[in-house]
Amino acid sequence: MHSPSHDHTGARIKRLRLERHLTQRALCDLAQVPYSTLTKTEQGTLPASPRLIAAVARALRVEVATVTGQPYATELRADELDVLIQPIREALDVYDLGADPEITPRPGQLLEDDAQGLLVAVRAGEIKRTASQLPGLILEQTTAAHLENTTAGWLLLASYYRTAYDVTSKLGHPDLATIALSRMEWAADRGSGAVIGGMYRYMRALTYLRAGQYRTGDRLIRMGLNALEQADAGREREVLTGQLHLGAAVMAARAKDGDAAEGHLEEAGRIATATGDASDVHWLSFGPTNVDVHRVSVLAELDEYGQAAQIGKAITMPKSWPASRKSHHFAELARAQMWSGQLEDSFANLVRARKAAPQQARYHQTVRETYDGLEAAKRQLPDSFLSYGSWLGV
Repeated sequence: MHSPSHDHTGARIKRLRLERHLTQRALCDLAQVPYSTLTKTEQGTLPASPRLIAAVARALRVEVATVTGQPYATELRADELDVLIQPIREALDVYDLGADPEITPRPGQLLEDDAQGLLVAVRAGEIKRTASQLPGLILEQTTAAHLENTTAGWLLLASYYRTAYDVTSKLGHPDLATIALSRMEWAADRGSGAVIGGMYRYMRALTYLRAGQYRTGDRLIRMGLNALEQADAGREREVLTGQLHLGAAVMAARAKDGDAAEGHLEEAGRIATATGDASDVHWLSFGPTNVDVHRVSVLAELDEYGQAAQIGKAITMPKSWPASRKSHHFAELARAQMWSGQLEDSFANLVRARKAAPQQARYHQTVRETYDGLEAAKRQLPDSFLSYGSWLGV
């Protein structure tokens, strides 16, 4: 097997560390990570875990994306996705300029249908199509919302901003994803949408999870739960509440608080038993299956990789489940199997992640880190392993 890519995450950590004139011991002290873990990660013989990446980024005072190498510019150019980012940025920038006199919005139902279509498309893994259509639709709905100044109009604009968050975060642009979230909150406030406000805080908490700021993320989760208490009782509120508990479970696990993580999982499971499969509610894929999938993530974050792999392998996902969620689960399962030494099964699930949602998998950090881990293991894997790496661009 060929040697790990020269620009793997460990190599970037080493480069950033040396730029700051830090020894490995000094960085370990700053980041509060084990010395052996850091040294093996820098050498490329151990994959970088999300927790390590976040801890190192915080210690070096850089963005997580700087450590992971996102956005993956070469691949974005090859897929002709790089040219779609700037139009999204420009569409997000004009949120407060009022109605554009050169835009005549179509009837609200058509804009609603398009918003739902984008939500479906991004969950089907059709990122390029979504990114292509999104800027023009944001501009159109921005004008419509300012002209009509109705609750429905502002909440529809919030939906478009949510899709902008989905697309930009999947393509590795966390700065733009953060802007999209702030726009989502702005529109939701004008639409007096308590449920959308709760969803916004859930998504914002995920950005803090990726950055390793678990305390802030937990505070946002609690704010989201409080916001949902102001919403009308019913299935919609229950689903959002359950999803917030799932986010909180992963947050607690990343912070190595197993008891809190289990408590959130149990509460989400109780709610899911009552709601059943609620994939149709705000496209959150909430339900018993999503609780099981999050349990795999929680166990992996707690370094219980063998148990995570065992549970994850037994999960049967509904045929109707979005391709993006299937792909994400396969990536998480592959990570757990790689860490527990099940290398062939791990690569098989990387292949499943690609098959389910290729555009998403190509830019998925967990897919790339897991591939690097398999590569570093120096064990015999099929020839298709090398072609997979070429596809990833590593």
